[in-house]
Amino acid sequence: MSPGAALLPGTPRAATPTGSGTGPGTGAVTLGVMGGGQLGRMFVHAAQTMGFETAVLDPDADSPAGRVSHHHIQNEYQDPQGLAQLAALCSAITTEFENVPADALATLAATRTVAPGAQAVAIAQDRLAEKAHFVRCRVPCAPFAAIANAADLETAPADLLPGILKTARLGYDGKGQVRVADRAQLRQAFADLKQQVCVLEKMLTLTLECSVILARGADGAMVDFPVQRNLHRAGILAVTEVFEGNIPADLAAQAVQAARAIAQGLDYVGVLCVEFFVLQDGSLVVNEIAPRPHNSGHYTLDACDQSQFDLQVRTLAGLPLTQPRQHSAAVMLNLLGELWGPGLDQTPPWDAVLALSGAHLHLYGKREARPGRKMGHLTLTASGPQAVHQAALKAAHILGIEDF
Repeated sequence: MSPGAALLPGTPRAATPTGSGTGPGTGAVTLGVMGGGQLGRMFVHAAQTMGFETAVLDPDADSPAGRVSHHHIQNEYQDPQGLAQLAALCSAITTEFENVPADALATLAATRTVAPGAQAVAIAQDRLAEKAHFVRCRVPCAPFAAIANAADLETAPADLLPGILKTARLGYDGKGQVRVADRAQLRQAFADLKQQVCVLEKMLTLTLECSVILARGADGAMVDFPVQRNLHRAGILAVTEVFEGNIPADLAAQAVQAARAIAQGLDYVGVLCVEFFVLQDGSLVVNEIAPRPHNSGHYTLDACDQSQFDLQVRTLAGLPLTQPRQHSAAVMLNLLGELWGPGLDQTPPWDAVLALSGAHLHLYGKREARPGRKMGHLTLTASGPQAVHQAALKAAHILGIEDF
């Protein structure tokens, strides 16, 4: 796609010789996604609603996104044949998870539009590179030190303890993280993490967590959703609340400004989530970024006039970005595998949940429930904060989810 050129949806398929494919130049505008999980599935639905065809690259033959896409390329993410097939089918390609190999995105970018770009994704994949970027953007983050070898264990500043030791790469949903109270525990944690390069972060006392989801186009235009207030349990997002007054207005403005600075510094194109901690003194520090739509933004499917996946499609296709508007107060509950009962084979009481006004159930099409696995989400919408909070508490009680 040439700079400034948009991919228009709903283009009729041109007649082509048998076996010639349906890629760029044949009339079929196809958008591709690396990854076949639930985020890819929701991107595919959004793209198809707008009239695009879709292609998914994922090694799982039964991936949630692959089952609903026009094309499913069942290859590993770095397989040259799979990447070539995806490029042949698609005019533009995105990713649904941050650990897709950045070099695979770079390979695709040689011939196709790719958003977000390989460099931005590579920074998000490495906590040290990510924190260095925060520093460059003058956005405060938790005090930290790199732990790459045994010597670093002894020279790490004492005031970082107690802290959290995190692997620099491949950590998500609380994985690859160990809390350490003293240097002895730090040494043990580094050994338990197989002496991978890590980041030691100072343990901070938090009052709340929040996130900002924004979209940035190739032309530099940016739009954002209201700031989400989040509750994590065991390192996994449990509840997101989005309504007027969920976050003090001055704090929300700071978070949006910081998120925009981070996106601008990356020359980012696509949907970006920036997660923040709010400390006891009311100050804001950035935690991490996700170069994709985010679990905390799923409420946008039901509570806003555009979802985060609609904006992902627009940024990828080079279509205009307009500021999304939230029309309903919202609370989102994550639905994890435990809800399927002790044997993980029972159907939750969806009938009772759906009897609640403003209940929107989204299940991801995963065949097997496992503890901690994200099986779906439930969004409650209402006209105001009190009504939506009460409805969400009723839903949580029905499902056996802890109060919040």
